[in-house]
Amino acid sequence: MITRQRTRQLFAFAVFIILASLDNAAAGVLPPLYAIIARDLQASDAALGAVTAVYLLIVAAAAIVWGYRGDQTERKPLLFWGTLVWVAAMYFTTLAQNFAQFLIFQMITAVGVGGISSLGFSVVSDLVPARRRGLALSLWSVSQGIGTSLGALLAGTVGAFDWRYPFWIIAGVGLIFALLFLLTREPLRGQAEPELAPLFAQGKRYDFRITRADLALMWHHASNRWLLLQSFFYALAYGSTLWIPRWAIARVQAEGYSLETATIVGNLIIALLSLGGFTAVLSGHLGDWWQQRSEQGRVKLAMLGTLVAAPLYVWLYFIPFRGLNLPETSNFVVLATAVLRTFVTNPWVILAFLVAFTAVTFQSADPPNWAAMITDVNLPEHRGTVIGLSRMFRAVGNALSVWLAGWLFAWLNGRLPEPENYAYGLAFFQILVIPALICYLILQKYIAKDKQAIATLLTKRAQAS
Repeated sequence: MITRQRTRQLFAFAVFIILASLDNAAAGVLPPLYAIIARDLQASDAALGAVTAVYLLIVAAAAIVWGYRGDQTERKPLLFWGTLVWVAAMYFTTLAQNFAQFLIFQMITAVGVGGISSLGFSVVSDLVPARRRGLALSLWSVSQGIGTSLGALLAGTVGAFDWRYPFWIIAGVGLIFALLFLLTREPLRGQAEPELAPLFAQGKRYDFRITRADLALMWHHASNRWLLLQSFFYALAYGSTLWIPRWAIARVQAEGYSLETATIVGNLIIALLSLGGFTAVLSGHLGDWWQQRSEQGRVKLAMLGTLVAAPLYVWLYFIPFRGLNLPETSNFVVLATAVLRTFVTNPWVILAFLVAFTAVTFQSADPPNWAAMITDVNLPEHRGTVIGLSRMFRAVGNALSVWLAGWLFAWLNGRLPEPENYAYGLAFFQILVIPALICYLILQKYIAKDKQAIATLLTKRAQAS
């Protein structure tokens, strides 16, 4: 019986993780295709950058609505319909004949994606034991990174032939997993909390649900305020990295290659440079270990990772891709083989890989530990809503970052040649890591107290039931 239950939980967790990766693939597929879509739909890079910015804002607004509704009722039906919305909208995006149609369908996609981000997080927090929360949420974080990389990879490969192909592929896979999702069982709300174990042992359920009055209570916790503010500044610093594929493409073009070849090669290089993101699993595990020994373990680890990553990113942006030896062909296999060869023969590409791997490794300490902290300081019936709110904070930061970066690149383009305008522009945004670190410094004063307050309240509720 226990084995069957564990298998069901693992299956549900795997489906949620893959759905999380697919919604990020839906978002990550666009930036690498800016140049090609702009040419096809007669739009500018700036206009497509605005699509990404508005997309992120709609995802965030939708996440709040989906999350709040999920904290009031069953989450499984909402997740299913949310997935169908973005799958259908991704398909209709491929039918767009002009920029206006493209914009409308991408905005509908964003509405559906918002549901996965908040509802899925709430469900995952109930699937895994509290003591393993960092590890589980690191897998959630890695899946999102994989999804973004998958979107970029599809954009840089099949998207180089027709920008619609990646949208078809992501929509098709999303539909498959939406149907698989129907086979999962929604976990009981609060079942992962040790304080509620006596309640569930008696066969009872945790029946508390969010109300409007709870919103003020959530904001009352200082930890929530500083975690949300930190997420804004973090997004402001790293939202601009959506332009990294464009930086890589410009680096390859600077070596004399065509846009089509540079699009494939640049995105392949970025996919390989992003491999350090897999170490988020180690960061989540390390966060669990440190937290069991110190009430400030997670916040210290997140601070350390953020502090070290920033200067490494600045270094990365100024590394050239000199001496590339690539065939001018649209054959993906031939180009992929040539790119892999450069990663062991070209000293500049090797250096870029080592710097990027280290930077991404340290940066990956933040997402899973931030997610574990905000889970720890919120009640089970509040988590979908608070994650929705965090998506709004992040979306505003990301949207500002993406828009400002596009404007900054254009302004620098008249003063610096490509790809130097991208290098200086991306490096500038690392300055904004400083206020994110200050938020963590202040958070250390409140995190232990607020976490204990939640544990005490859950214990009282279990005893009173």
